[in-house]
Amino acid sequence: MSHPPITVTSPLLPPLDEFKELLDDIWEHKRLTNNGHYHKLLEAALSDYLKTPHLSLFTNGTLPLITALQAMNLRSGEVITTPYSFVATTHSLWWNGLTPIFVDVEEETGNIDPALIEEAITPATVAIMAVHVYGTPCDTSAIQAIADKYGLKVVYDAAHAFAVEVNGESILRQGDMSTLSFHATKVYNTVEGGALICPSAESKQHSDQLKNFGFTGELSVIAHGINSKMDEIRAAYGLLNLKQVEVAIASRKKAANIYRAALADTPGIRCIADITGVKHNYSYFPIYIDEAAYGMSRDELYNKLKAEGILARRYFYPVIPDFEAYRNTLSAKAAHIPVARKLAETVLCLPIYAGIEDSTLVRITSIITS
Repeated sequence: MSHPPITVTSPLLPPLDEFKELLDDIWEHKRLTNNGHYHKLLEAALSDYLKTPHLSLFTNGTLPLITALQAMNLRSGEVITTPYSFVATTHSLWWNGLTPIFVDVEEETGNIDPALIEEAITPATVAIMAVHVYGTPCDTSAIQAIADKYGLKVVYDAAHAFAVEVNGESILRQGDMSTLSFHATKVYNTVEGGALICPSAESKQHSDQLKNFGFTGELSVIAHGINSKMDEIRAAYGLLNLKQVEVAIASRKKAANIYRAALADTPGIRCIADITGVKHNYSYFPIYIDEAAYGMSRDELYNKLKAEGILARRYFYPVIPDFEAYRNTLSAKAAHIPVARKLAETVLCLPIYAGIEDSTLVRITSIITS
């Protein structure tokens, strides 16, 4: 019996009739972009939901990373960052003329290891850019202590961390700035989109100027900004999706619990556990394969699932320093990042999305455990 492909993520779509109503309203008012009605509504709604008073919307998740660095006037020097992420993290440094310095990660979470940051600091270091990998919070207290000691800025790539909280406080309020991605594969999406979490009204105003070419008025340009504004159509779509995000997170949590229970006794399969005091969003469900104990390599399992129409993802693989664009970076040498390399070579993210059926989860786990 053949089955339709099952992908690693799938968006929860808003009701079509409600979306059509909002589209009709946009068409009637004839304003498609440039800080329109729905753009303002979505910024306010997201700020309230995420407990972040100063939030600026962007057209994708990469541009707020670039803009955060510009807003803090980081235009030269070194930035300590992780090798275990999507390339957009490091690309944002390149676009600002900054040099990435890769530091290894924690084996348990995949997040940058604070114990290794201090030894990587040089007189040229200006910031730390960390990633909440798979939505699991970094050790923000340890990172901030190091940043304060050396006078460094801290930027968090929180692309996976929508709605994640630690002891009731949004993880997005840590560091100097945090960024979000609203790509279609995320827990919450605007098809494409993103946001920059700013520490103050003044920094939000400056970020808003930077995402609009640096304009402060019709005849005034104060900075080398870029065009990264979100349009009205995606903002309207995002408003509808925000209404159902709690349902999406609850559905993902249920799926994660089923996965963990089904795989708990399988030798050579490791899942990431929930952390006490953290409100997780279950944006991904990674497992790590110990070939010796499991009897099959990660790639062999990947291909076995693929043959059954199950499209898992080797995410993040390869590590960023293995890409040609970064291969010659001194800190990219294998000896500097053994844990990140190990995770990249053994990770497999299983399909998880809102509405995934129990029978689908059973089929996936049955293939893994057989």
